[in-house]
Amino acid sequence: MNTTTNQNSNRIVPIIMMIALFGMISFVTNLAAPMGQVLKEQFGASNFQGLLGNMANFIAYAVMGIPGGILLTKVGYKKTALIAIAVGFVGVLIQYLSGHSPQASAFAVYLLGAFVAGFSMCLLNIVVNPMLNTLGGGGNKGNQLIQVGGSFNSVMATFTPAFVGILIGETAKANIKDVFPVMYIAMGVFAVVFFVMLVVNIPEPHAKKTKEPLKNLMTGALKFRHFVLGAIAIFVYVGVEVGTPGVMILWLSDTPVGKTTAGFVAGTYWLLMLVGRLLGASLGSKISSKTMLSVTSFVGLVLILLAIFSPTTTEVALPVLQRSGAGALSFGLAQVPINAMFIVLVGLCTSIMWGGIFNLAVEGLGKYLAAAAGIFMVLVCGGGILPAVQGLVADGAGYLASYWVIFLGLAYLLFYALIGSKNVNTDISVEDEEDAPLDTVPESLPVEE
Repeated sequence: MNTTTNQNSNRIVPIIMMIALFGMISFVTNLAAPMGQVLKEQFGASNFQGLLGNMANFIAYAVMGIPGGILLTKVGYKKTALIAIAVGFVGVLIQYLSGHSPQASAFAVYLLGAFVAGFSMCLLNIVVNPMLNTLGGGGNKGNQLIQVGGSFNSVMATFTPAFVGILIGETAKANIKDVFPVMYIAMGVFAVVFFVMLVVNIPEPHAKKTKEPLKNLMTGALKFRHFVLGAIAIFVYVGVEVGTPGVMILWLSDTPVGKTTAGFVAGTYWLLMLVGRLLGASLGSKISSKTMLSVTSFVGLVLILLAIFSPTTTEVALPVLQRSGAGALSFGLAQVPINAMFIVLVGLCTSIMWGGIFNLAVEGLGKYLAAAAGIFMVLVCGGGILPAVQGLVADGAGYLASYWVIFLGLAYLLFYALIGSKNVNTDISVEDEEDAPLDTVPESLPVEE
């Protein structure tokens, strides 16, 4: 009994560190979109250019997804986590230094920092789920810790755009230096977690290994039509999830609503994603992934159509997290165009899509499942590419017209749920020669941003 108690107490600190990293994934990732407004005002950037920081962050996933998995097999989870934290610190430090760089080079320095930070987020995505699961002892307790980490991830997603909105305020011209406090927090957390993890003992998750080379496993996974279409669906989904609130911030910042309130409204989108995830977790055992993805994609399509075609002159009072006159944060009502309300409500739909797409895409993959998870990590880069495309459309056709990009993305997700997710390749063997079928989700299931 005493041994068990000591083991549990010894794991409290690393558990807290892993949950903090869960939050940092969201904190750093969701910093990129509201920073677009800063880039627009400081450098006169277009909407497309303003979203390049977000794009740089996510493109790193395409570059590091597979190498990250290889690194994990070579050095283990703890060393991979330490490398990820150190890289994250450097990435945020470079972004900080962009605020002290000459105007001519500051934009490029910031993009470099966002790209380096993206490497860190990719690596952290690979390690935090299985490490928390192992620290919790696996099973239901391990899953419970993952859910706690995921909830903190959503809380930080809600907080980040609101905090940036407060920092840049309604000044005529925002500057990277205005958001230095956010970068101080990020670097401070990375530094503390790094030194704590360096000295504490953390049990290594045990992942099942296969005798087949990774190249063969990846090639095998790509033989499944439903997986290939599902990988495309992940690419599209992350782009929809990020672009929906990201472009809304840019739009509302250019209206009488103002930059500060725009950040709070975007925060409400992420708050609704937290609500949706909690609802999804409670209903997940009763409703199939196909049904959940079909319904949420369809509802999302309807909401986006309402956002595009509703008159911007019609305003509603939207409940948002806001700053009171005394400086404290509280919930209140903000007058925003009704279009913004419909866009915010899409957060309820996107909240449960990641798990649904993943479950449908990897069903029946057996021994190819872990390799498939690595491919999924690469295609998270859609979170940078699609919002940039949306920003390009916004430059030419207007903010609300750019939501046709989101509409097309949701239409594809609906197609995937109804038609593309069917496994038509059941004749392909998915078993190792000496093992039974592997039809469980891998320990390295990536974290949703």
